[in-house]
Order: sequence, then structure tokens, then C-alpha cells
Amino acid sequence: MGKEPIKSHEDLEVYKMAFDVAMRIFDLSKKFPAAEKYSLTDQIRRSSRSVCANLAEAWRKRRYEAAFIAKLNDCESEAAETQTWLKFAVKCDYLNVEIGRELYGTYNRVLGMLVTIIKNPSPWLIKH
Repeated sequence: MGKEPIKSHEDLEVYKMAFDVAMRIFDLSKKFPAAEKYSLTDQIRRSSRSVCANLAEAWRKRRYEAAFIAKLNDCESEAAETQTWLKFAVKCDYLNVEIGRELYGTYNRVLGMLVTIIKNPSPWLIKH
């Protein structure tokens, strides 16, 4: 059987990967110290979720190439920001190195997929 057609942003592999890793970060961040509640914990949760939210917005902006790419660039920025927070979480001993590397690597894959779409948006755009 062939692949199912993509009907929504939730069908995109990049969205599924970003959503799953954001949920994993949410679960892991529950163990971060209370002192980090309004800083690292909130920031890493916000940026990881924002990748997904911006993908949803990008999907709905496919009529306009520039708007679509701009939203995908926002996804890229949020994914890179999440990688930065992951590094802080590891350095502060809130995450072990192996888990930090695994999550960071997942965001590298997310970034790679985003860049691929950004470089060739045509197949994704809604034709007028």
C-alpha cells in the first residue's frame, strides 16, 4: 500500500516527530527543580510546543509561499531554541547526557525536514 495522502499538518512526519518530542520534554521537565518553574521549565516547554503550533500555522498559509516559508522559519527558530534549552538542562544536571543527546538529535532531524521543505516549498503550496 502507498502512503496515505496528507490532509492536515498532523499527517506530516515532521509534525508527528516534533509533537512526540515536545511531549517527552514535558514529561521529563516535570522533574526539573521548582526554582526553574518560571524560567527553564516554562521556556523549554513553550519553545518545543511552538514548533508544532507554527507548523499548524504554516500549513494553513500554503496559499502564499512567502507566508508559508516565514512560518516554517519560525518553526526552525523554535526548534533551535529548544536545543539550547536542552543544553542548559543537561549542564544543570536536570537531564542526563544520553537523554539530552537523543532529544537534541531528534531536533536535528526536525530541523533537517524543515529545511528540506523550505528549500522546495512548491509541492506543499496550494495552487490558485
